[in-house]
Amino acid sequence: MSSKLCAVIDYGMGNLHSAHGALQTVAPDTKVVVTSDAEVIRKADHVVLPGVGAIRDCMAEIRRQEIDQVVAEVRKTKPLLGICVGLQAMMERSEENGGVECMGLFPGEVKFFGNDLVENGEKLKVPHMGWNRVEQVAHPLWAGIADNSRFYFVHSYYVQAANVAQVKGRGHYGVDFAAAMGEDNVFAVQFHPEKSHNAGLALLKNFLAWDGQA
Repeated sequence: MSSKLCAVIDYGMGNLHSAHGALQTVAPDTKVVVTSDAEVIRKADHVVLPGVGAIRDCMAEIRRQEIDQVVAEVRKTKPLLGICVGLQAMMERSEENGGVECMGLFPGEVKFFGNDLVENGEKLKVPHMGWNRVEQVAHPLWAGIADNSRFYFVHSYYVQAANVAQVKGRGHYGVDFAAAMGEDNVFAVQFHPEKSHNAGLALLKNFLAWDGQA
């Protein structure tokens, strides 16, 4: 029987299969479960909050299923990883869908890249989709991963952090944005580590080995 349990929160809005598969691959001795059961999430050693799609729908389901309350408990006691919209849901507010209040784990806003995003005279496509370098800020989850490694992104909205000390990874696509946020036992990324080959798998492995201490 596995000695550790990792819960991937299922609230109906996430690429759960690929996240589950990647986590199980990097830590075969950890039992990885996809669940919406609050008790299972509370008992887990590590918790992952994924997310894809519109923030309005994500936050509606998070609140309807009281996932926000479970996350508030988890963040006090065990390592918590947010992925993609999972990160955006941890901010205070998003511009998407006319403005949506989020969970407020980190101060700051989620902003639209815009329809006229230009760099060096060239119009950039939105959504930002593809590989992008991430400049690291020292954190245990970057262990063994080269600075400015490329990770895979798919997003039209980006995190503008209010507290620069919480930014643990920086990206640039027409504008500078927070590619990773972290404080205490919470770490969250805008990119998809489960789709980011060796660097992404290394980050997931680091997360499952992390005790939540910065």
